[in-house]
Amino acid sequence: MDTTPLAALLGTLVGLIQALSGAGGGILAVPLLVFGLHLPMQQAAPAGLMAAGLAAAVGTALGLREGIVRYRAAALIGVSGMLLAPLGVWLAQRIPNRPLLAAFGLVLAYTSWRMFRQAHQGPGAPLHGKPPCVINPEVGRLAWTLACARILAASGMLSGVLSGLLGVGGGFVIVPVLTRYTDLGPRSVVATSLAVIALVSVGGVTAAAMNGRLEWQVALPFSAGAVVALLIGRLWARRLAGARLQQAFAAVSAVVSALVLGRALGVLGA
Repeated sequence: MDTTPLAALLGTLVGLIQALSGAGGGILAVPLLVFGLHLPMQQAAPAGLMAAGLAAAVGTALGLREGIVRYRAAALIGVSGMLLAPLGVWLAQRIPNRPLLAAFGLVLAYTSWRMFRQAHQGPGAPLHGKPPCVINPEVGRLAWTLACARILAASGMLSGVLSGLLGVGGGFVIVPVLTRYTDLGPRSVVATSLAVIALVSVGGVTAAAMNGRLEWQVALPFSAGAVVALLIGRLWARRLAGARLQQAFAAVSAVVSALVLGRALGVLGA
């Protein structure tokens, strides 16, 4: 059976959700591949990561054009993640499918809770006092310190491992770190996070491809559908985005998380 049309259709759904939710829609890529195309986590994760990475690259290009991407910070976090992403891929090949599904379900549940909280309370407050990473007003760039570099590099490493292991872009790690430990504005946080996701995805996808775990006949149409739908969805995003939409996405994520955990526990089949 030719899975190309279905893969492209599922990718389109991911791209639309990602455009309308602002970010995070890519985390639904893996569940769609698991339930829609019946792929094991070891194959669904890199295909979903490719889609998330390409969509993030599009968002990064738009952010660079607007001048809101902190590219030096993104490079430090992203390179740290790229170096650790192959470790995540290596671990994924040695962990059975059900524990991987359970881990992904828990990550999705956390993402759902955080998005629901943001819809009610906003993105969360930074640290009390001066954060470790602050903008130098004289040059308009981050003032680099050892503490700042350590925090950003550590967040990149964690993002890289999780990206390779579960096929998630890492935005659910990077966005809270940038919000809490820097004084960047919300739009700059999201744009910089997308740049990190694009970089980290390169490491995870490359490692999976070298290990023969990337199903190209699924990953390519799935990713293409996501990118095209993301670009189209941006035309309506500003009119439709809002707290209600964030709540709806959080509710969908919670339901999908329950389904993933049910599959991991054997309740919904193998």
